[in-house]
Amino acid sequence: MAESATPDFDVVVVGAGPAGAAAALVAARAGRSVCLLERGPFPGSKNMYGGVVYGRILDELIPRWWEHAPLQRWITRRATVVMTEHQSMAVDYRTSTWGEAPYNGATALRPDFDAWLADQAVAAGATLVCSTTATGLIRDGSGRVIGVHTDRPEGDLTASVVIACDGVNSFLAKEAGLHPHADDTTHLTLGAKEVLSLPREAIEDRFGLSGDEGADFEIVGCTGDIAGGGFIYTNLDTISVGVVLRLSDLAASDVRPEELIAGLKSHPMVAPLVRGATLEEYSAHVIPEGGWNMMPTLGCDGMLVSGDAAAFCLAAGLWLEGVNFAIGGGAAAGAAAVAAIESGSTGARMVDDYRSRLEGSFVLADHKRLRRVPEMLLSEDVQFRYPRLICDLVESVYQVTNPLPKPGITRLLLRAKKEHGVTWRMLVRDAWKGYRSYG
Repeated sequence: MAESATPDFDVVVVGAGPAGAAAALVAARAGRSVCLLERGPFPGSKNMYGGVVYGRILDELIPRWWEHAPLQRWITRRATVVMTEHQSMAVDYRTSTWGEAPYNGATALRPDFDAWLADQAVAAGATLVCSTTATGLIRDGSGRVIGVHTDRPEGDLTASVVIACDGVNSFLAKEAGLHPHADDTTHLTLGAKEVLSLPREAIEDRFGLSGDEGADFEIVGCTGDIAGGGFIYTNLDTISVGVVLRLSDLAASDVRPEELIAGLKSHPMVAPLVRGATLEEYSAHVIPEGGWNMMPTLGCDGMLVSGDAAAFCLAAGLWLEGVNFAIGGGAAAGAAAVAAIESGSTGARMVDDYRSRLEGSFVLADHKRLRRVPEMLLSEDVQFRYPRLICDLVESVYQVTNPLPKPGITRLLLRAKKEHGVTWRMLVRDAWKGYRSYG
């Protein structure tokens, strides 16, 4: 198809999740005509995540965002939990300062939050078009991307720049040849979540909260023989409980995600927290767990890739962050698109500028520094050996053995080697690997 003299829009953004909404917001604020495409009936209708938004990136886009965003609870309590079938041990941190402006993180429901963020882009001048799927790329005679085909009767939309924020299975990035390893299941996880209804007073009593305080638990050792982790987040009058599972392990097993969630809810630590709760919602979503190691080429002539489509996500067992990376990546894509249109160069220079913006922010800086974290957290030792070892060692310290004396460290280490196959050398090796993973 030949390139039209005047494109329909300066920028077409595909996907109205956090990345797409941020890209559209930045481009529209710069005075560019923007179309924000969403395949669902409204932004957030097709999205799923555990539930915590870390808002520092929003400080730059929407000053005092906490006064306007549809949030549930401010996270003032974070716990990392390791467990076995009948044991659990938590590192539990809380601070009252996270419950005060400008806040550290908050739980949110994706349909509410995504719709709000997309509304910010619309208020800046973007055109939101829902119930529309981008079915392919439009190219000119030189191969440059100049728009997208859609499933709407009127068909095509042309643009100076297309920004693909169409999720982990980005068809646009694949069609452009930017994401050759997107279907490699070793770099993908499946997040599955139940939203459980419980009276607000019960949530606050059981989690030790008051007012708008919230809790975030990240759990390892709750997924059986499948590498992954679990999570529990508190909303105003619901609790999000779920698991994140390595897709290759899940495919090789006979276990369904909802069975693992049921097991987590029945665990002695978790059961008292969810007792009497009723199921409101179940959802599942593929997550680009590999981060830095599975990122595609970030663009081509006329097109940029951002959000989950670019694997801007750190998700592995104990670590679940995505929305903040999506917003930061989308904002950088919007800014790079605007600069490219103004300079009249939407080719390699635009892609280089986009990458430079990402490298100068936390988006690529954190992904690069933490590029070994997913592999470490999903390793056999961290997933299957250390949770049992940690719980057994803590039990040995806390358990009263009168009239026998408490075991000393040498005896505990000998027991660890005998019962768990863990030696001093392994501990030192993995401690060093952990240190290197966190750069």
